[in-house]
Amino acid sequence: MKDKGLFKVILALICSICVLFLISPIIALFTFPWGKSLALILHPFVLQALIISLKSTFLSLLIIIAVGMPTAYYMARYSFWGKGFVEIILQIPLVLPPAVTGLLLLVTFGRNGLIGKYLSPFGIQLPFTFIAVVVAQVFIAIPIFIQSARNGFEKVDREIENSAAVFGASSLQIFYNITLPLSKNALITGAILSWARALAEFGATILFAGNLAGKTQTMPLAIYTAMEKDLNLSMGIAACLVVVSIVVLVILKYITRAEVDSYV
Repeated sequence: MKDKGLFKVILALICSICVLFLISPIIALFTFPWGKSLALILHPFVLQALIISLKSTFLSLLIIIAVGMPTAYYMARYSFWGKGFVEIILQIPLVLPPAVTGLLLLVTFGRNGLIGKYLSPFGIQLPFTFIAVVVAQVFIAIPIFIQSARNGFEKVDREIENSAAVFGASSLQIFYNITLPLSKNALITGAILSWARALAEFGATILFAGNLAGKTQTMPLAIYTAMEKDLNLSMGIAACLVVVSIVVLVILKYITRAEVDSYV
């Protein structure tokens, strides 16, 4: 019993060190002298970056859901040759360094790139455009949505779907009326996490889309630029992103708790 108590104390101590390490930057952020920083949140430079971030992440999320949901359902419901390889491909963006991702997107969609050389004759050039921001965000964030959605689809009781099929429901009707409602928490979680990841994207964006004010400069890129001009300005932008991150975590905590309560 004495050993058990000592073990618990050691674990609590290590946990405390971990928590203090992770929360110290947040504490430092909110102990910063905010007089000038708060006034600069409405600076045109900040608002411009905010608009670009919101527009790009909204479009990214629409694409992620439109492509990711069918992909997740297919991966959850069907077996096929090479499925393991496809699973690896779908997870590659999660382990690639963002800078490498940006470089690879550049050589893929650049004027002489693997895909870019077929777009150039039509006058389509993706690098260093607003669309490049969206492409980078989708590439980085879509694996998060696919994984979450797939987990949700896999948890749906197949017997319920089979019973609906016996009564004449089509595959589309089963998906829309049964599978989607039962997977909604996982889908919402995946959507929120992928949106937050897209909002925070920096490395791939700066290499593939550039850091062009009013065109491709998102909030994280604006922090990078503002650091060279005014620390107060960069801290104001950072505070906005920290608040968004905390709100996202609170929402996810609520969704998770609601899902657990539904099974009790």
